Amino acid sequence: MIYKITFLILFISAFTAKSTELEIGGLLLDNTISRQGKEFSYKFSQLWQDLPNSNGINVQIKEQVIPRSGTKLTVKMNNTPIYVTYMGRRQEPIASRVEQAMFILIEMMAQSQFSEHNPDLANDGW
Repeated sequence: MIYKITFLILFISAFTAKSTELEIGGLLLDNTISRQGKEFSYKFSQLWQDLPNSNGINVQIKEQVIPRSGTKLTVKMNNTPIYVTYMGRRQEPIASRVEQAMFILIEMMAQSQFSEHNPDLANDGW
């Protein structure tokens, strides 16, 4: 009988204990289709892992096929497009585009931390 009561108390306490919240640092979604898009996403993710202060930032890499031209690759931060590039059907170097997209992302992350309605950042200086 004591074992049943102990089991019941432990069973109930497992559900009543406060759980700690799990926070996800930064989320990177890969919605690429082509081989070039996958390569872009892979290289971008390598740089994304080393990026500090990415808590609460969601980045999506989306690729759209354009008939007879190639693909349109868009990088979105918190559902806002920040970088768009076009990739032809032929294989081209991607490293410079990845670096450019990452620099723009870093700049946009810094800008998102400041409020546009902050009086310290007034346009006219008054």
